[in-house]
Amino acid sequence: MTEPEHDRPEESSQADVTLVARGLTVTAQVEVSNEHTIVVRPLGQGDEWKQKVEPGNPVAIYWVSGYEERTLPAKVTGVEATEEPLWHLVATGPAERSQRRRTVRARVEVPVVLPWLDGSLTGTTVDLSEAGMRALVDGWGLPPDPGTPAQASITLDDVTVDVRGHVVRQQAAGPRWLLSVQFHELPDRDADLLRRRVFRALREERALAD
Repeated sequence: MTEPEHDRPEESSQADVTLVARGLTVTAQVEVSNEHTIVVRPLGQGDEWKQKVEPGNPVAIYWVSGYEERTLPAKVTGVEATEEPLWHLVATGPAERSQRRRTVRARVEVPVVLPWLDGSLTGTTVDLSEAGMRALVDGWGLPPDPGTPAQASITLDDVTVDVRGHVVRQQAAGPRWLLSVQFHELPDRDADLLRRRVFRALREERALAD
């Protein structure tokens, strides 16, 4: 029998929500999660697309549980059209192991350097996967616009991984910038190094929770 904690994403965690009819997948913060309902807050820039979700829309929820990804079919039962919209979801079937090919993200703080203009931005990652990262850096000048090509050197213990990609979004808070970067075509060796560091972080986080 499936363990209860595997049936739903945990509150205060993040999950991917796929809007089945639109073929759109968004990352969302899980605000409420129990046997009766799941309430999520979609993340990302722009509000118009968040408001267009309607009751009855089918969705698929994906989240990491232990060392595997789980998925749950659901439908939208309500939308709170506030400044930060909330989607109310109800399960329409049982949770099961996901067959989706995707990367796993974890909270990882390691040094990162990004070339920028005539210098570089230095800081640390906030979270990391083999597909991308969020990094908090000391900014100067104007922050990069979404879509701007990006390079970064990420230090993993005694190994440095050089990645290329583009900026997905940025948030400037005074002199510090929170940059979301999607990676492009990582060599297998580098992807494996990032993946191992991510799963190490997940094991450490799970050990602390226990």
